[in-house]
Amino acid sequence: MKRGSHPGCRPALGCCQGPRRDQLQLLHSPRGSVVRWRGQSCDSQQDALLAGIGVLTQDTLWCFSQVKGTIEIGATEADIISTVEFNHTGELLATGDKGGRVVIFQREQESKNQVHRRGEYNVYSTFQSHEPEFDYLKSLEIEEKINKIRWLPQQNAAYFLLSTNDKTVKLWKVSERDKRPEGYNLKDEEGRLRDPATITTLRVPVLRPMDLMVEATPRRVFANAHTYHINSISVNSDYETYMSADDLRINLWNFEITNQSFNIVDIKPANMEELTEVITAAEFHPHHCNSFVYSSSKGTIRLCDMRASALCDRHSKFFEEPEDPSNRSFFSEIISSISDVKFSHSGRYIMTRDYLTVKVWDLNMENRPIETYQVHDYLRSKLCSLYENDCIFDKFECVWNGSDSVIMTGSYNNFFRMFDRNTKRDVTLEASRENSKPRAILKPRKVCVGGKRRKDEISVDSLDFSKKILHTAWHPSENIIAVAATNNLYIFQDKVN
Repeated sequence: MKRGSHPGCRPALGCCQGPRRDQLQLLHSPRGSVVRWRGQSCDSQQDALLAGIGVLTQDTLWCFSQVKGTIEIGATEADIISTVEFNHTGELLATGDKGGRVVIFQREQESKNQVHRRGEYNVYSTFQSHEPEFDYLKSLEIEEKINKIRWLPQQNAAYFLLSTNDKTVKLWKVSERDKRPEGYNLKDEEGRLRDPATITTLRVPVLRPMDLMVEATPRRVFANAHTYHINSISVNSDYETYMSADDLRINLWNFEITNQSFNIVDIKPANMEELTEVITAAEFHPHHCNSFVYSSSKGTIRLCDMRASALCDRHSKFFEEPEDPSNRSFFSEIISSISDVKFSHSGRYIMTRDYLTVKVWDLNMENRPIETYQVHDYLRSKLCSLYENDCIFDKFECVWNGSDSVIMTGSYNNFFRMFDRNTKRDVTLEASRENSKPRAILKPRKVCVGGKRRKDEISVDSLDFSKKILHTAWHPSENIIAVAATNNLYIFQDKVN
C-alpha cells in the first residue's frame, strides 16, 4: 500500500514505509577479506591477473556465478526481492518478494568432471507464503510483502523456516516426497471411495516410486499480536522460541503455541504525542538464549537480559556514540537511525547499519564503536535531494562473513561494499547483467566526488538511486554471497584457481 493512502496513517509507526516530511517532528526533529588493489590500476591489475603475471595471495577475487530473475523491463512491483537468507549449512538459499512468494534455491552437487567448479543454486521450491489482507476494524490493507525469512536448524529430512509480512508470522515445513501409497482398500486408484459391498478382499497398501516432489506446508500461523508492522524476527538459540519486533513492541513466541505470546519490550508511551523513537531491528544472541539486542531510530542499541525481569523495560547495556556538534545538521537524526543490527557469529560483537556507515561494537564497550566504516560518504552533500525523493529513508541491511572478518552492505547504483576488518581494506563491487559472463571477475568500482574523473570512475551525479542493494546474504562457511538487486538475485563466489 502506498504511503499515506489511508486515513489516520502514522508512517513512523509502520503503517507505511517511512516517515514523510510533514511527520518528521515525530522522529527526526532537527532540534532537538577483501579487495583493494595494490600498486596498479584496476584495469592493469585484472589484465595481469588474467595473463597469469600477477598473483594476489592476500585478497579475495570475486567472480560472477549466477543471476536469477527476469530482466527489469518485464518486472513488476510484486517481483521485487524483499529479503534473502541462507540456511545454516548454506545448502539452501531463500528469497521473499513483495508479492508474498518465497523461492528456495538448492545447491547442486559439485561436478566430478569440473573439480574446481562449485555447485550452482537452482530452484528447489516456490510457494505463496502470504496473501494480501484487509483489516476491517482499522480499514487498513495488509500487504503480502515478505519482510523477513529465518531458517531453523535442520533436525531431520525436512526443512523449516519462518516468514513474516507486516502482521503475521508463519512456520513452513519444506519436505520431499518420492513415493506414493497404492493399493487402498476403501479407495480406488483415482482416490474415490469404493462401495463397501464391492470389497471382497483385503489388500496391504504399498509404496511406489514417483517423481520427486517438494511440498511446502504451513505448520504454524502466529497472528494477531502486532499493532504495528513487524520489522524483525529472530530464532532463539534454544530453538524453542523466537521473537518478533514491530515499531513499539517485541514479542516472544513458543513454536508450539500460536494463540499466545509474551510481550518482552514495550516502548509505547501513554500519550503517543510523547513518542520520540521507534524500534527498527532486533536479534537474539547466537549462543545465550537469555540475551537480545534491539536498535532504535535514534541510533541507539540496547542489550537486554530476560533473566532480569519478564518485561525488559530496563536494558542491561546501552550503546550510543556521542554526536559531534560540528557535524550536526537538519538530517542528523534521520541518517543516524539504525536500519539493521546483527550479532557476530562469535557473539562478541554487534554490527549496526545506519544510512551512511556501518559500525562494529564490542559488547564490553558501550560509549563508542570500535570500528566505523564509511559506506557512501560521498552522498553527504546529496542529502537534500535524497530527502526530496525519500531515498534517505531506505533501510539497508548488513551481514558478516562466516569468520566475522569481513562485513558487507549495500549502496546505490547496484553497488555493494565489503570491508576487511583485519587489513582495513575495502572494495566497491557492482551487481550488473553487463558483467554476467560465467566466472567473470568483478572489477572494483570507484565513485568520483571531485570535478576531474578518471577512467572507469563514475561521477556521484551519475548514480542511479532507483537501483539499490538493500538485501544481501553471505554463505555461513564459504565465500559465496547473494545480492538482491530489485527483481534479480545475483550470486557471486571467490575465484577458484
